[in-house]
Amino acid sequence: MDSQRRIWLIAAGAAGCVGGAGAALPFAESLGPSAKARAEGGPIEVDISALRPAEKMTVLWRGQPIWFLRRTPQMLASLEHTDALVADPLSKNQDVPTPVWAQNRWRSIRPEYLVVVGICTHLGCSPVDRFRPGPQPSLPADWDGGFLCPCHGSEFDLAARVFKNMPAPANLPVPPYRFIGEHKILLGEAQA
Repeated sequence: MDSQRRIWLIAAGAAGCVGGAGAALPFAESLGPSAKARAEGGPIEVDISALRPAEKMTVLWRGQPIWFLRRTPQMLASLEHTDALVADPLSKNQDVPTPVWAQNRWRSIRPEYLVVVGICTHLGCSPVDRFRPGPQPSLPADWDGGFLCPCHGSEFDLAARVFKNMPAPANLPVPPYRFIGEHKILLGEAQA
């Protein structure tokens, strides 16, 4: 075989391999889950650096609204008062299990940040924010702030703990999460 012809055959073969790999790469990447699918199933990173005190943000994960609330010192202090008023102060109810690391007054890893599934444990409604303390329509006169489920009147404190004698049978669920930075949370992977 002619050496010049051999060089051209090798060059053409190499170019074909590079072109084939270039065409196959986008196809192979398309087989992976989309950003939407990752958000609905696997762990996702959530940046909470923009949350100011007394602000809440919502992220959709696995088709559920996940609330991130940055609590103020006053909000945290209110939890001492509501301890005696809530049905399950340390989240021991096994009907809606709470991770061991969130079985505390704050129901969180860091007291300042609350992370819960924003779906009422009664019939699946989404409670609304009622962070301002004091008398308000549909709430008691000594309201310390929290959440109100408008469908059937279940009340939750600022740790998403349900008050006694409410339709909701349990506190709002705490999803698996962990901090991966000062202001970054990995939602969907539990704290060790």
